[in-house]
Amino acid sequence: MTETVLAVLNQPSREAAAHDPAADAFTYQAPLGTNLQVQDLGIIRGDGVFETITVVDGRPQALEAHLDRFVRSARMLDLPLPDLDAWRRAVEAVCAELDPVHEAFAKTVMTRGVEGSDRPTGWVYAAASGDSTPARTQGISVVTLDRGYRHDVERTSPWLLQGAKSLSYAVNMAALREAARRGADDALFVSSDGYVLEGTRANLVMAVGGRLVTPRTDIGILAGTTQADVFRFAEAEGIETAYELVTMADLRAADALWLVSSVRQAAPIRLVNGDEQAMDLDLTEQMNEFLLSRES
Repeated sequence: MTETVLAVLNQPSREAAAHDPAADAFTYQAPLGTNLQVQDLGIIRGDGVFETITVVDGRPQALEAHLDRFVRSARMLDLPLPDLDAWRRAVEAVCAELDPVHEAFAKTVMTRGVEGSDRPTGWVYAAASGDSTPARTQGISVVTLDRGYRHDVERTSPWLLQGAKSLSYAVNMAALREAARRGADDALFVSSDGYVLEGTRANLVMAVGGRLVTPRTDIGILAGTTQADVFRFAEAEGIETAYELVTMADLRAADALWLVSSVRQAAPIRLVNGDEQAMDLDLTEQMNEFLLSRES
């Protein structure tokens, strides 16, 4: 039984030296074995990037979109750029090695490596996903939390790395714990000047007068691969889509809301700050059918 698979890359970037010039592009390792040095900057400083890719029946979904974002994030952190051929092969390999399951995930991680080594560390880990059926069919509750930055932070302060999928997720996890303390499943970040941003690990999609709307991606939020595919589904169905600045008033006036992400896919929101929110479960089902049937 191969319930989890780990592939460690020998040369995550062609811009840096290989760890072993004579080794293969990647090697399988025991997921619970000793695979990282304690001085790796990904561990001690969160200095690295990652992606989480949905895998359905052994097929990684939106792989090229994830790899493109992986490169964008690495560029924002001034990391050596990932060797996409090596990463693509490693992702496909771990998916093939994993025991057959309907839904799984593959996580790509690249760190700056051990300080002073000038060699990034990289690995791909795959495992079966948990059951997201309740979130998809019954909805989730969210609270709104102030992120503490203006909506234009990406332009004014690029060193804060808003919009990069970095390993520095302590704030996101703290927000998730705060949501739990308030009796909610997740949190929606709001800028200090009042614009709705994104979830702790997901993008917001709203139904507004027959359109699907998501917050603009130039306001310090992560451009979502799942959100992009939800819009692809909508456009195929003749539903207009838009990227807009979203206020709290817009959020309250929306006809329906979703948090969309890899693994969980489209989860309708049933409560916002304790207030009931209408859900479109028929459209949710169509979204998830589309997302789980993607060929690429």
